[in-house]
Amino acid sequence: MSSYTDQSQFWDLSKHPISASGDGLPALFTPMTVGGCHLSHRILLAPLTRMRATSERVPCIELFPNYYQQRATKGGLLISESTSISQQGTAYFRTPGIYTDDQIEAWKPVTKAVRDRGAFFFLQLWHVGRVSHSQFQPDAQPPVAPSPIALPGSVRLPDGSTALYEVPRELTSDEEIPAIVEDYRRATLKSAEAGFDGVEIQAANGYLIDQFFHDGSNTRTDSYGGSVENRCRFFFEILDVVTQAWKEAVGSSSPHAGNVGIRFSPFGTYNAMSDSNETELFRYIMPKLNDYRLAYIHINDQRAAGSSTLSKTTQTCPADPLRELCRIFRGPLILAGGYYPVSANEAILTAAQQEPSQEVAVAFGRVYISNPDLPLRVLLGAPIVHYDRSTFYTHESVGYTDQPFLTEEEIQARLDTIREELEDNPKLFADIQALVKLLKH
Repeated sequence: MSSYTDQSQFWDLSKHPISASGDGLPALFTPMTVGGCHLSHRILLAPLTRMRATSERVPCIELFPNYYQQRATKGGLLISESTSISQQGTAYFRTPGIYTDDQIEAWKPVTKAVRDRGAFFFLQLWHVGRVSHSQFQPDAQPPVAPSPIALPGSVRLPDGSTALYEVPRELTSDEEIPAIVEDYRRATLKSAEAGFDGVEIQAANGYLIDQFFHDGSNTRTDSYGGSVENRCRFFFEILDVVTQAWKEAVGSSSPHAGNVGIRFSPFGTYNAMSDSNETELFRYIMPKLNDYRLAYIHINDQRAAGSSTLSKTTQTCPADPLRELCRIFRGPLILAGGYYPVSANEAILTAAQQEPSQEVAVAFGRVYISNPDLPLRVLLGAPIVHYDRSTFYTHESVGYTDQPFLTEEEIQARLDTIREELEDNPKLFADIQALVKLLKH
């Protein structure tokens, strides 16, 4: 298996054009505004399921605050792991929720830990739909979905055994769909109460909203199925209540009133997503988003497509249509899916140079697990620690809060090397020194 440290050409920004002028800070380390959040750099923590909550889906007080604070930097942005808006919306063992008082109280020290580091923190709102099992559901009922079409494959149950995904129950349009929309509204209010700076709607990766989008999983014949407009109705009802609830929670005059983002995965096939015309689907969605004052949209291009290592990724979504769809949205864009710093930097520069220009940040996932000081390592060109996949979904601190940081000696050694390399550019070196102070723990 190749490791990140074997692929230094993708990580060492000094070997590539890094800024628009060629002699400034890398584009990854230029400021950016997302909603009411003024970011000092563009390396974001992607939403990562880690299964460290309690069996009641309460964030673990002994682990969560430390884990997120370790990855927080002054002016950085973290997006939480997928967090269920209701018991009906749950799947996977020990993932957190935001629907009980105990969960809200447990999130408060987590958001404080991130805030104490000067970072911003968005909570991802999640309903899994058919990607569940009756053992996770209220009263052991079947999971719900737009249509009674089972997800292929199997799911791991709370006792550690596995079972085939069940045929889900089709949601009723008169009571159950409005009830889920209301769950999103309540979860948004609870997110603000818990101290988050914003929320992200999970509309990607084959979960409930994505299931409604796609005609491979939505065969309804009522107002929530059939045409593209109908299949998107559920999402826009959710978006309406979430944006309004967030404004109510923080105040419409607050600079954070627009701190709502959305995650999409156009052309993605994860969790058996398919559509007869994906481009038409997102050509309908994207222009309508410009009617909302969103903080950002977050695109998971799924190049990894669930593969076990990024070194083996393949491009599964057509680059040009995806680029076209992203440009329809006129607000900030977050990209995720197999990026290295070099490719991330290039994406930021390309978006800045197009007409009209677009502000871009990049979310990193697995490598942020094993490198809690990832922005600092990228800035300094320091070695990248490879992740251990076997620790991703356990329930303990190993592989969670015990990852190494650069030592003061290692930081200084890198700075000494950079000083020599930038002997003719003292301003850039001074800028790097200032960033190091922001990024290091």
